[in-house]
Amino acid sequence: MQPRNMSMSGVVDLAAVKAAGEAKVKAEQARAEAARQGGGGAVPPSSLVIDVDEAGFERDVLQRSVEVPVVIDFWAEWCEPCKQLGPLLERLAREYNGRFVLAKVDVDANQMLMQQFGIQGIPAVFAVVAGQALPLFQGAAPETQIRQTLDQLIQVGEERFGLTGIAVDQEAAGPDAEQAPAEVPAGPYDALLEAAVQALDANDFGGAVQAYKNVLVDDPANTEAKLGLAQAELLGRVQDMDPQQVRNDAAEKPADVAAQIAAADLDLVGGHVEDAFGRLVETVRRNFGDDRDVARLRLLELFDVIGPDDPRVVAARTALARVLF
Repeated sequence: MQPRNMSMSGVVDLAAVKAAGEAKVKAEQARAEAARQGGGGAVPPSSLVIDVDEAGFERDVLQRSVEVPVVIDFWAEWCEPCKQLGPLLERLAREYNGRFVLAKVDVDANQMLMQQFGIQGIPAVFAVVAGQALPLFQGAAPETQIRQTLDQLIQVGEERFGLTGIAVDQEAAGPDAEQAPAEVPAGPYDALLEAAVQALDANDFGGAVQAYKNVLVDDPANTEAKLGLAQAELLGRVQDMDPQQVRNDAAEKPADVAAQIAAADLDLVGGHVEDAFGRLVETVRRNFGDDRDVARLRLLELFDVIGPDDPRVVAARTALARVLF
């Protein structure tokens, strides 16, 4: 996801909000003004997904993007993948509850916007953060990948521009609004977790992976199982590696993504956490397209091995965001 400073001549003007510092100030001013005039500026849930056209693009996307990241879904009625991706993005917009706004653009009715963004095929998903246009992905991507992309986008919005999202007035949805299903108490999973630990002790990494996955099927948020799964998968990957050969390959082939990923796995297993993270951040920086995404996804997996609250993970996430955006 490389930032693209797009020329919007004839449609909109990005120059006024181009600078990050200025954008952050504007975002803070907009939130303060909303709080003064609207008691916190809460919006109804229906405002999280909007239809946008060329005439309203500057108001609905650019101006709004100084308060909250705006994700743009370029779609068309005849596009079959769009019919899969669109509802998923709408559901995620409601689930993220004001952390981003989804703007839907019908390319058949807004050809100029499609041309200005340089779109070659749909569905195509972009974001605008404080006036900065960012290509996210093209095609009906898996939900897991979309969530990771949205999380990184939100992180950049917060860290670079102070965008903490918008408040959502749930009462504005009315009494007939769809209610979220009640959470089902999870567990207990002590027996499955113990089985996973025993498999790890026996170097049965495949068995440990399956045991942790069995927990996560019913309890996707189980922290112990998520951490254990990431560790078991890592140990399984390095089990049959020749460390010397992996190190030689990484040194001799700095542009080889697979070689750098293998070396990063060994770094982490050997306790060289910062080296592993730094190697993959640099690999993401050097590459584009599928190679970049493969390296990025492995780095996210290694974050899971260490845990999200570890300061080394926090620092590496920030470094990754700088590279991506």
